[in-house]
Amino acid sequence: MRSIWRTLDRGVLTGIAAICLAVAMIGISYGATAVTAGLPAWLPILLSLAVVAGRSEFVFIGIVTAGGGLITAVLAGLLVNARHLPYGLSVPDVVGTGWRRLVGTQIMNDESVAMALAQPDRGRRRAAYWLCGLSVLAAWPLSAAIGALLGSIVPGPNAFGLDAVFPAVLITLVIPALSDSQTRIAALAGAAVAAVTTPFLGAGLPVLLALTAVLLVARRADPEPAAAPEPATAEPA
Repeated sequence: MRSIWRTLDRGVLTGIAAICLAVAMIGISYGATAVTAGLPAWLPILLSLAVVAGRSEFVFIGIVTAGGGLITAVLAGLLVNARHLPYGLSVPDVVGTGWRRLVGTQIMNDESVAMALAQPDRGRRRAAYWLCGLSVLAAWPLSAAIGALLGSIVPGPNAFGLDAVFPAVLITLVIPALSDSQTRIAALAGAAVAAVTTPFLGAGLPVLLALTAVLLVARRADPEPAAAPEPATAEPA
């Protein structure tokens, strides 16, 4: 741990602290939202420890509280978390080997990968990845537990607008990605599929179909690699 503090500069440490603060605020909302929706307080805490992926957990909680089946909720969460596959390919040199790799992959999230990739060399990438990942691993379950406790003891928590936290957080997470035109097209395709199928399918199934549509559209929209230009040949004199 001392070597990590010595390796990273103050700007990186400040960035990780800001990330943890944001994670904690979302975690409190997550725990309170889950309990307010009628789920047991231990469920968001258990999920936060086992999954450590806020987007997947919000989707899971949303589907379950809407009356969807457990299998549907799990599949939707797995689809949302499929982004960790390319994450693992992008930072294979920082997650460690042997038993450390198990811990390293558990703390893999958007923030730890982004912090690692922003560093100029392997030593700083490893330090940023582990410090950020372990910090989020501590902040997320702790804040989820605080949120679950608040949701359990505050009378009428919906009066504080906690019922609006779930959609608000999802919208906040999605908006930055919509700056890319390809992402907007894929998101609109998924939204259209969900809107059309919601009146006819059970809770959660439209989400799965929407995610499938998003993946298909995004894949088809990927530009084909440009063909290499043919070498120029000299004209005969």
